[in-house]
Amino acid sequence: MTRALVFPGQGSQFIGMGKALAEAETAARLVFEEVDDALGQKLSALMWEGSEDDLKLTENTQPALMAVSMAVIRVLEAGGKKVDAIASHVAGHSLGEYSALAAAGAFTLADTARLLKLRGQAMQRAVPVGEGAMAAILGLDLDAVKAVCAEAAEGQVVVAANDNADGQIVISGHKAAVERGIEIAKAKGAKRGLLLPVSAPFHCPLMKPAADEMAAALADITIERPSVPVIANVLAAPISEPSGIRTLLVDQVTGAVRWRESMASLRSLGVTEVVEAGAGKVLSGLVKRIDKDLATVNLQEPADIEAFAATL
Repeated sequence: MTRALVFPGQGSQFIGMGKALAEAETAARLVFEEVDDALGQKLSALMWEGSEDDLKLTENTQPALMAVSMAVIRVLEAGGKKVDAIASHVAGHSLGEYSALAAAGAFTLADTARLLKLRGQAMQRAVPVGEGAMAAILGLDLDAVKAVCAEAAEGQVVVAANDNADGQIVISGHKAAVERGIEIAKAKGAKRGLLLPVSAPFHCPLMKPAADEMAAALADITIERPSVPVIANVLAAPISEPSGIRTLLVDQVTGAVRWRESMASLRSLGVTEVVEAGAGKVLSGLVKRIDKDLATVNLQEPADIEAFAATL
């Protein structure tokens, strides 16, 4: 069996995530402590005892989800199961691409936490609250949604931002244009169009100021060659070269997350099982919609990891 490890993005967070793992496993607890130290804040306390509203702030959500994913990886490693022995490739959805890179050793844990904190802050600064929006369009394919966006723009920005699965595409841009897009999509046969509870219009050209901030931050970070190739969101193809990774992470801020194509790419590379490491089961659900023949496994609780490790 050939596996890929995948790492969740925003929307998978919940209060209490990672707590049971930290209580059961020293390797996991050390991850949360290191992230807290790197950020100079008690992010773990916020994750386990804080409010949903504080956790949903993108500058907290992004490093928090990465910390849970890396806690899973460190527990596997403590049991002698290295990433390059488990998986042929790694991939992550949006911020999850940073988790994937950290898991494969391209970034240190502390650098990843700081980069994601900055990424969240930069994305929030890029567009004033209320000016941007994102919406899920269900029941239309990518070409149809692109046509909807072209019609809805009317001089504003609205683009297909996340190609998550067949018939599940997220659009992003100016709020008014996104709202027009929902109505046009419904008129063209979409089953549903609904605004998402996000604080900024991610993965669209309005994020250019955030991309510039990330370019400056990434220029100062050491990127090692990952132990296994990473499927880049904006390419939907594997990459291992550090200079290319740096460029694509900047492009990713304004570019689309090509998740459906990324999973098809993994399949073409011989992957037969997708292992989701971290909070929730969002990506596993998408994988099942994309390709029913791809097996899925979720790793977030101690028992999950123990059972999975026993199969290796």
